[in-house]
Amino acid sequence: MRTLLFSTATLSERDLHRYQNVTPLKHVSLFRSPSSRHGMAEEAKKLAGYAAVDNHVQNNQVVGVGSGSTIVYAVDRLAERVRQEKLNIVCVPTSFQARQLILQHGLTLSDLDRHPELDVAIDGADEVDAALTLIKGGGGCLTQEKIVAGCAKHFIVIADFRKDSSVLGQQWKKGVPIEVIPMAYVPVSRTIAKRFGGEAVLRMAVSKAGPVVTDNSNFILDWKFEHTHNWKEVNIAIKMIPGVVETGLFVGMAERVYFGMEDGNVGVRDPPVN
Repeated sequence: MRTLLFSTATLSERDLHRYQNVTPLKHVSLFRSPSSRHGMAEEAKKLAGYAAVDNHVQNNQVVGVGSGSTIVYAVDRLAERVRQEKLNIVCVPTSFQARQLILQHGLTLSDLDRHPELDVAIDGADEVDAALTLIKGGGGCLTQEKIVAGCAKHFIVIADFRKDSSVLGQQWKKGVPIEVIPMAYVPVSRTIAKRFGGEAVLRMAVSKAGPVVTDNSNFILDWKFEHTHNWKEVNIAIKMIPGVVETGLFVGMAERVYFGMEDGNVGVRDPPVN
């Protein structure tokens, strides 16, 4: 993974693509309190979001806007550039949250009916492995996120240092989200556990009684797998189970990942060359 150096104090005033020739720096890991680490994670999210927008968004583009906590910073930067540079940008959301972000920032809102082909989609991830396979769906928006990413010419991922793993499951312990038709959640859960091991658990809501309900009125199973799999094969196999709508495995989709690092740098990971 290449590491680029940015100044957090002046980041919003710079185009990060100008830093292509900066000498890579060694990452520094220091002991910090949980509150300090949380603050660093938020700054890292901002770094990654700004880098993606500055490097991949241009005038007269249709942009897919992802969901989650990291995308908030990307939309902040996108709105800033639209105002400062008078950019003509159309935004397609991946969720209710993304739609609200677009509207709150005064950006142009559209959908896949009017813009079925996107120039770029920017989204976060719950975990990224060495091959750029992603786990997404911690926020429950995996189906729409995958649809929008699949419609984009370029799919760019932003994350903080906590999401960087060699293999899936190394950092993210909540499993692979799987969106299912409500009536099918029990048989789907049983089938996944029988065929692939582990446990597929119905995700329960926090501020309401009962399960989490997606923007598509479906349920979510979190499959807590026991070992590393061939994720391409497993993804296809799970999607063939009757009642499964979509999985949170994004295999072979991400073109580039920007990681905001603990030391204030931005790491860039591209797919491995086969």
